[in-house]
Amino acid sequence: MNLILYDNWCRQHLLPLTFMRPAAEMRVGISTIREKWERMLAMPSSTLTENYLQEKFPLQLGEDNLLIAGALLPGEEIVQAILSLQIGEALYDEGTLLAFRTDNALDLRNFFDSYLQNQNGALPLRMIPFTGNFDFISRPHHIFLLNDQELKRDFTELTKGRTTQSLSPTNIVIGDPSQIFVEEGAEVEASTLNTKEGPIYIGRDAEVMEGCRLRGPVALCEHAVTKMDAKIYGATTIGPYSKVGGELGNVVIFGYSNKAHDGFIGNAVIAEWCNLGADTNCSNLKNNYSNVRLWNYASHKMEETGEQFCGLIMGDHSKCGINSMFNTGTVVGVCSGLFGTGFHPKFVPSFAFGTPSGTYDTYILDKAMETADKVMRRRHLELNSVEQKIMKKVYEITSSCES
Repeated sequence: MNLILYDNWCRQHLLPLTFMRPAAEMRVGISTIREKWERMLAMPSSTLTENYLQEKFPLQLGEDNLLIAGALLPGEEIVQAILSLQIGEALYDEGTLLAFRTDNALDLRNFFDSYLQNQNGALPLRMIPFTGNFDFISRPHHIFLLNDQELKRDFTELTKGRTTQSLSPTNIVIGDPSQIFVEEGAEVEASTLNTKEGPIYIGRDAEVMEGCRLRGPVALCEHAVTKMDAKIYGATTIGPYSKVGGELGNVVIFGYSNKAHDGFIGNAVIAEWCNLGADTNCSNLKNNYSNVRLWNYASHKMEETGEQFCGLIMGDHSKCGINSMFNTGTVVGVCSGLFGTGFHPKFVPSFAFGTPSGTYDTYILDKAMETADKVMRRRHLELNSVEQKIMKKVYEITSSCES
């Protein structure tokens, strides 16, 4: 079978996290959703997504195509049901298509545009209802809500049958030492690691500097760094090449982003290439302890999360200066440059530039791309022509959908 992970109706509800990527590229637990499916099914995958993302995430077609919703998390029941599908069959739950199998590859683009985005019309497939348990990420806050479960699941899968690198004797371990796994090249010195609530995974070439306190479940992906005296509460994932300091709790950082200094962030999702200045603080609990609402791009209004704890959702390439403050349930779009004192509003549009005290200016596209390229080159990458086209398209989209 040829595995394809597709975006569906929930992509709009997952913005701004899906402006720059398909849903399958989101990280939850240690791995991205794509990495989970490829590991579970032991096969590579490609992507069916919006046209402007398709060049970076190409679609590979075959004679026998198994398509799975990119926001669906693999679990034992759902995987067995998907693998039982025959050609011409589809698996669904309450109207949402979860997976289908087809030998008609020629019409997949039209299928994506006409059905997967809007769920309009009848499907030329035999529909099979799924009544088992599964997890589906249809809102940004679902990522940190499911991170505890996915960290533990990924830890088990990634470490099965493998031997950890030895942990330096300068560290203090509280709980079960077997729940700590240190990949090759990682450094952990003079820190406290507590596994009573969950495992701790230290990725390849990651570094835990002296004086850090990690309370699992926690994952540092490859080349991630926790700065001295950082306090990390579970369930937290520090994505590849990210640096963190200060206090974090139940945070997911996709990768290549920094919160390297003091300040608190909790119950939050930070995309790639973001930077939070020194002493940035983000509220995750309202003063009256009521449930938090979040801006929803699909409905263009605030939406109830049903959650008491919810902090910051920040899109790719956004930055904030020193002493920045974000209120409970704040959503920041992509490529925003924020600074100044006071709380920023609970919805900050993409390509916004300025302070919370007045109307934001528009971050000029050429300036935003120049900054993005400088930031990426620090990690020996570049804003190549494909990335530039994506950013230009997002600029056009957000100019209309966020106004």
